[in-house]
Amino acid sequence: MMKSFKYYLFIAVLVSGISSCNKWLDLKPEDGIVSADFWKTKEQVQSAVIGCYASLLGSPAGVSDRSLAEYLFLWGELRADMISPGPGITNEEQQVINVNILPGNSINSWSAVYRTINYCNTIIDHAAEVQQYDNTFTQTALNNYIAEAKGLRGLLYFYLVRSFGDVPLVLKSTATDEDISPIAKSSKDAVLEQIVTDLKDALEKAPETHGSVTYNAGRLHKYSIATILADVYLWREEYALCISTCDEIIKAGKYQLVEGNSAWFTTLYYNGNSPESIFEFQFDAQKLNTFYPLFATNSKRFLASEKVMEDIYTVDYNDETLTDLRGAAAAVRTSDNSIWKYTGFTYNTLRAQDASYAHWFVYRYSDVLLMKAEACSQSGRGAEALEIVQTIRDRSHALVATERHPAVTDAQEIAAYILEERAREFAFEGKRWYDVLRNARRNNYANLGNLLDMVSGTVPADRQQSALGKYRDYNSHYFPVYEPELLKNSLLKQNPFYE
Repeated sequence: MMKSFKYYLFIAVLVSGISSCNKWLDLKPEDGIVSADFWKTKEQVQSAVIGCYASLLGSPAGVSDRSLAEYLFLWGELRADMISPGPGITNEEQQVINVNILPGNSINSWSAVYRTINYCNTIIDHAAEVQQYDNTFTQTALNNYIAEAKGLRGLLYFYLVRSFGDVPLVLKSTATDEDISPIAKSSKDAVLEQIVTDLKDALEKAPETHGSVTYNAGRLHKYSIATILADVYLWREEYALCISTCDEIIKAGKYQLVEGNSAWFTTLYYNGNSPESIFEFQFDAQKLNTFYPLFATNSKRFLASEKVMEDIYTVDYNDETLTDLRGAAAAVRTSDNSIWKYTGFTYNTLRAQDASYAHWFVYRYSDVLLMKAEACSQSGRGAEALEIVQTIRDRSHALVATERHPAVTDAQEIAAYILEERAREFAFEGKRWYDVLRNARRNNYANLGNLLDMVSGTVPADRQQSALGKYRDYNSHYFPVYEPELLKNSLLKQNPFYE
């Protein structure tokens, strides 16, 4: 009988509990996958692949760091407009909100990402060696594992390039400290080209399924890799390719929107791995997430901003039974503006701390639909874009107050409407900053005002003019290189804005 995916994750977490070196980029993989006697059986390759997914959930033993999911939340939400400081917010977090990001701020650390990239590189470099020792290790199985590693590497570089701009592009694994050499940054365009190359290769070799809902939501396969690729195409303003890639996913019929009824919250957020799920970080009782101190305690670090309910979801004061199901008691507990989707048990009951294993949602089917809609809005297919938006709104019982009626020929207004709908659909899922930045930079920053408008609602009044001035410099839209990385790697150069 096949053991469960969460069993393998648990074993991988235990195996990875060996201290790693503290060199630049944290490139050294764990001892268990670099020893000469490791790459001998197909089971060892499978263990290494699952170890990559396990590393998404937290740092190895002996390494003090945030979880990767926490970084992705901070990178995707702190500079946007949907969160506000909670009583426990740290000074570093407040500085990012204030658009006063310094190179010494540890939120800029990318070690957790590069650590997992190196695990992926190790599989890409060494998995084929196993075929000379294990004649049951088929070419198809090898291709599948390489596809997962390349898909995950592509996803992680996509986060890096959107967060930091130019970054070091490391495509070979390192096994010892002696293997780690200084490396300069590659340009954003070069990194994006490599991402597309990785994802297209992975798409050809990936399996269509891993055999169960849990495996399919927790591991990369043909359709999750295609979803990442569609997102990259959208970022690169390659709209025809984005649409065709989304259509492949849609026509496959593998996913559906979770019905907007009383079970919606439990199905989508509490249980996770729903029919809508494409890729989720698989936290569970054996590996809790780090969301409780962020969102649930009396000293929680973050709250939903006032505008989330007032402007993004809105409230029908004439009939309070009418609600957007994504808003009150889903994204937000309105009694105290707590961020709810990661900490709620039911609509009004908090999870226990030892049940803090809500998943981190990387992609859902609604994302595919709204990516296609955005690409359609820029491709003369406005009517189709608006039809997709209406499908999302109908599922969610969106309120009339948030409905817009742009002309089908008005690409900019349709895109603005989709941006609003994405805020409602993906509140606090680490997408808001990237969504606003993507829209702002479209057509050579024709919509820079999207970023500037956020400042008035998020930055204290006495800092707004300074923040506005910073955001007018496009280099400020990316984080600085973390200061310790500059000290370790002599070829690294600081983001020009922070020099």
